[in-house]
Amino acid sequence: MDYQNLKIDHFEHSGFRIKNGVNVIYLDPYNLKDEQIETADYILITHEHFDHCSEKDIKKIAGPETIIIASESCNLEQKFLGYLKVKSLIFMGPGENSEFDDLKITAVPAYNLNKTFHPPKGGRVGYVVEINRTRIYYAGDTDNIPEMSKLTNIDVALLPVSGTYVMDWNEAVAATAVIKPKLVIPMHYGSVIGSLEDAQKFKENASCPVAII
Repeated sequence: MDYQNLKIDHFEHSGFRIKNGVNVIYLDPYNLKDEQIETADYILITHEHFDHCSEKDIKKIAGPETIIIASESCNLEQKFLGYLKVKSLIFMGPGENSEFDDLKITAVPAYNLNKTFHPPKGGRVGYVVEINRTRIYYAGDTDNIPEMSKLTNIDVALLPVSGTYVMDWNEAVAATAVIKPKLVIPMHYGSVIGSLEDAQKFKENASCPVAII
């Protein structure tokens, strides 16, 4: 879909690609099809789990000029990242940020409240990506956590809705009321866990515009 001079594509599970006519940015690429593959300028990885830090997919899109930004948990668990021939590999924890010519990336907390899959101190993150003055919140694998109340001026929120490992669609509805984005794109369904029905229920009940893509 097109949004404020950005092209946003949602691929399998939680995988996204954002293009602004200059840069190609992938978020947690997973099970990419041939037509979804191009050399990335930036790859953002929220945590170390196979469906978010996918070695086979990252290797398909990483090139010598690619900048990879990953969570501290990837630094501990996914050693293959250190062997990739890329321009830069940056590990970030919650509250840290990196700025490039036309891109600002801030790592924000992502964790479970009542589950053990993503503990609060695990070093896993979500990201706020600011590009072309548009602020995109990519939640990663998280529940509806208190830190979401600190997010400001979010244009697009990419939120998990499947439940089990992350918040379910009903909890995601509550999260949108806190974040107050202009648009939400649901994710984390249709592959590893969750279904299109979860995304549809979220859309029916959310208090802001929702695009299922």
